Amino acid sequence: MPLTGPVAGALPEGITNPPIDDLLDKVSSKYALVIYSAKRARQINDYYSQLGEGLLEYVGPLVEPGPREKPLSIAMREIQSGLLEHTEGE
Repeated sequence: MPLTGPVAGALPEGITNPPIDDLLDKVSSKYALVIYSAKRARQINDYYSQLGEGLLEYVGPLVEPGPREKPLSIAMREIQSGLLEHTEGE
């Protein structure tokens, strides 16, 4: 009996979108992608933390975040969209 409903065949969005191949086209290696996306996710997280304090030291998300989207997913969508430029050694 095949599964039906929202669970059938549905993978969590973060696993399938954006596709890893699209992200790897934007950087030199998978290791660079990990470091690059983690740094940007940390900046996004710091941005949300500073909002309550009235500080504007960090840049917020450059794409429209989903209601429960995590900073790492936002960072990867920014990379896929070409809104960020990776420079080796950063």
